[in-house]
Amino acid sequence: MGALAVEAIGLSKTYGAVTALREGHFQLRPGEVHILLGSNGSGKSTLCKLIAGSIRPSSGELSLFGTPTNLSGPNDARARGIGVFYQELSLSPHLSVAENILLGAEPLTRWGTVDRSALRHRARDLIALFGSAAGPGLTPDAPVSRLSFDQKQIVEILKVFSSNPRVIILDEATSSLDRTQVTILFERLRALKAQGVAIILITHRMEEIFEIGDRVTIVRDGLSVATLEIAATDKNEIVHHMVGARIEGSIQRRLRPEPSLETALTLDGLQGPALAPLSVTLRRGEILGLGGLHGQGQSDLLLTLFGAQGTQAGRITIAGQRFRPTSPRAALKAGIAYISGDRRRVGVFAGRPVFENLTLSILLKTGARRVRPGLLRTLLEPILNRLKLKAPSLAVPIQSLSGGNQQKAVIGRWLTTKPKVLLLDDPTKGIDIQSKNDLYAMLDSLCAEGVGIILYSSEDSELLGNADRVLVFNSGQVTEELSGARLTEFDLYQAALKAA
Repeated sequence: MGALAVEAIGLSKTYGAVTALREGHFQLRPGEVHILLGSNGSGKSTLCKLIAGSIRPSSGELSLFGTPTNLSGPNDARARGIGVFYQELSLSPHLSVAENILLGAEPLTRWGTVDRSALRHRARDLIALFGSAAGPGLTPDAPVSRLSFDQKQIVEILKVFSSNPRVIILDEATSSLDRTQVTILFERLRALKAQGVAIILITHRMEEIFEIGDRVTIVRDGLSVATLEIAATDKNEIVHHMVGARIEGSIQRRLRPEPSLETALTLDGLQGPALAPLSVTLRRGEILGLGGLHGQGQSDLLLTLFGAQGTQAGRITIAGQRFRPTSPRAALKAGIAYISGDRRRVGVFAGRPVFENLTLSILLKTGARRVRPGLLRTLLEPILNRLKLKAPSLAVPIQSLSGGNQQKAVIGRWLTTKPKVLLLDDPTKGIDIQSKNDLYAMLDSLCAEGVGIILYSSEDSELLGNADRVLVFNSGQVTEELSGARLTEFDLYQAALKAA
């Protein structure tokens, strides 16, 4: 057998105190489709980024085609024949389809200018790979901003194909494609595989694993725990490797009183652009978890309830009162609070004092035209004590605090409004263990006060350790509900993979 296309030996990546990958061991053969599988945050995307040169390893060895390699960056990896599709699309919306597909590799005239005719011709040939499944409007001259999401995903895939790579990495490349589009993509991958191209595919769709894969490597908690021949394994063995020894209720669940029988929130046929009709009841004092694979509508539901995304149909009732989510301000006045884990983008107001970050929501809700700092400090004091927020003073800039304390300030901002319903969108992303525990204790006390909480978390252990029930999402709809003895990692993975 010839040299391996890729070999990773003990690759690790740390970000300060956070370890994204501990022991990444991986071998990719020429002419194979190798599935990389793991739960959210397991380290599989980090491993791919190391192979693609997007990030540098903290330790370990990487070899490409039998040669030990230290990649200087993505361009170095590209020059060595590695093409990558990232889960986060990297298209330029105001450029055309052809310009995006061949960005950085445009055909030139003899005068050194871009050959527009050759550019369009090359793009047209690539688009033709998907035939009519590409959909109307996917033409070389179409602005990417006007395409549907599945068409944008196809353009991103064609960017990878355009460079004729020897190694292809596809991170959730099928997530927004329909069945016909997936079939065409897999036909192309088989053709490339026959030419000796080595392919890494990250997918959570179980039928795709067995349809296209030759081998599968499972990554768990930053470790490569197993590599299996797909023809010699089955779904249950794969799921058991994903979960490991932590099966059947091994996660320590927080003990809280039973939720009230009173209803905090009712959804009756709620439907939005990314949501199928949903009928859900949230009780007072209950934590309702949203599970399933990443990006299946969980955040869309929370944003819709907060008035940040429009609805198409359905009825919402809060504490017996009809609610129309026309805007975040309307949600705020109705008693809904929304907390995102993406504090840099939609959380903190950088450059402003901690005090302003804490008081913005209550001022918006009350419509106060005069700010009374003394009165607001009295309001904030019990909330800051509950959150255990650590700051030299409330006058320091918010960015001078640690990540965990910044997130506590965001949470404190919403607690001042005394919400009836609290929406948590991956709220502990990127914060330390102690800050997480402080947040969990706060959720317990809010439940005791009768607040209804909807929690989405990319950490399955966090979801299972805190939620009274978990709704498993797929493609914007609830496919299964887990409660009681079924609140285990094994059942959650099984439900998510089955739905996908």
